[in-house]
Amino acid sequence: MKKILVLGAGLVSRPGVHYLLEQRGLAVTVASRTVSKAEKLVEGHAGGRAVAVDVENDAALAALVKVNDIVISLLPWTHHVKVAGLCLEHGKDMVTTSYVSEGMRQLAPAVLKKGLIFLNEIGVDPGIDHMSAMKIIHEVEAEGGKVLHFHSYCGGLPAPEHNDNPFGYKFSWSPRGVVLASRNSARYSRTARSSRSRARTFSPIPGSRRSRGSAGSRSTPTATRSPTRTCTVSRTP
Repeated sequence: MKKILVLGAGLVSRPGVHYLLEQRGLAVTVASRTVSKAEKLVEGHAGGRAVAVDVENDAALAALVKVNDIVISLLPWTHHVKVAGLCLEHGKDMVTTSYVSEGMRQLAPAVLKKGLIFLNEIGVDPGIDHMSAMKIIHEVEAEGGKVLHFHSYCGGLPAPEHNDNPFGYKFSWSPRGVVLASRNSARYSRTARSSRSRARTFSPIPGSRRSRGSAGSRSTPTATRSPTRTCTVSRTP
């Protein structure tokens, strides 16, 4: 039986944890600083257990990593490199939904040498948005077209009948994180020039009220890693 450790029991954890608990042959441990949140996630599932862990406690975190086969880190991205170091030390595969930080990128040679798999950027944003973007771009190119501009508005759009909060936004992750991210400066590519902006852009969404979007942090690395050719890349969380 494969043992999976899920670090974090926040808003983003529930769908993935429940999916894993419904699969045969998996034992799922959810570890959180607030153990009651973890207990709620595994409640009613024989293959799940909840434990308390403080990620600042290196020994406790290492002990959890050591006894599992796969580690899924849904912690804030600032903790991923620490978790990755422990996974590397104990020979465990790792999954995150976050962008590949410079610290994570530097671990790549050691990860490959050990034959481990560290999967990053496989959530909604980043992840599904990137794959759906490339699907659209490839379809256009297959028909002989050329993409000149590409703007990606990802997530956060509630169904019109449920769009009832002042933000007009679906909070599927930390509300505090959403607000802080909206205040970040951004860098993106526009007509072959690098631009910086904190300004909001307005865009009509079919079937909903007009939405205000903000450029999401640094979009330019996405353009350099993805074969989008002449695309303008501008990501909005």
